[in-house]
Formats: sequence, C-alpha cells, structure tokens
Amino acid sequence: MIRLLWLTLGLLSLSIGLIGAIVPLVPTVPLMLLAAFFFAKSSDRLHNWLITHPRFGTAIQDWQDHRAISKRAKIAASISIAIAFGFSVIIGLPAKLLAIQAATLIAVSIFIWTRPNS
Repeated sequence: MIRLLWLTLGLLSLSIGLIGAIVPLVPTVPLMLLAAFFFAKSSDRLHNWLITHPRFGTAIQDWQDHRAISKRAKIAASISIAIAFGFSVIIGLPAKLLAIQAATLIAVSIFIWTRPNS
C-alpha cells in the first residue's frame, strides 16, 4: 500500500514537473527531484528512466551525487524568484505578506547559491 502511495506521488510530481517544462514559473527540476525520490521508493524502472533522461537526468544525478546545482539552473531560479516577487508587488499584496514572501525567497536564494556548481 505504501509503495502505491510513493508511486502515485512520483507520478503526480512528474506530471506537474512536465507541465513546468512548458509553462514559465512552474518549477521543473525540483519536481523531477521529488519524482526521483518517490520513484526510488516505488519503481526501479521509473527511477532509472528518470535519472537517465536526456533532459532531466543530469540535474537529478548531480543533486543525488553531489548536492550540486548548475549555474544555469541557479540563474533561472533567481530570475523566476524575481519575477514571482515582482508580480506580487504589481498585484498589490499587503506589505506584511510581501515581507514574509521576501524573507522566504531570500532564504531559498541563499540555499540555491550556496550549493556547489555542477
């Protein structure tokens, strides 16, 4: 039963991640990492397919092996973070909410930029 739950969560993460490959501002690689985690617990076949995938496999293997993020991915994440925060400002979110969002996004940015480059 637990294996089915992991598989379902893996397929859900993969599906949303694939949407993110097409739709701007929907994160792709973090969802693929999550899918790889779930597939590692539920399906060797899907896990192997994902970590050897020509588009996503390298980023997943870099993270699994070295906890590394490519410079290109770091830049893309930073741009997405800036756009998301800018959008929040433009739509007029309350200052308190903007402060919470800014603190969270700064923490995420620090985490991303302190990981080794792959």
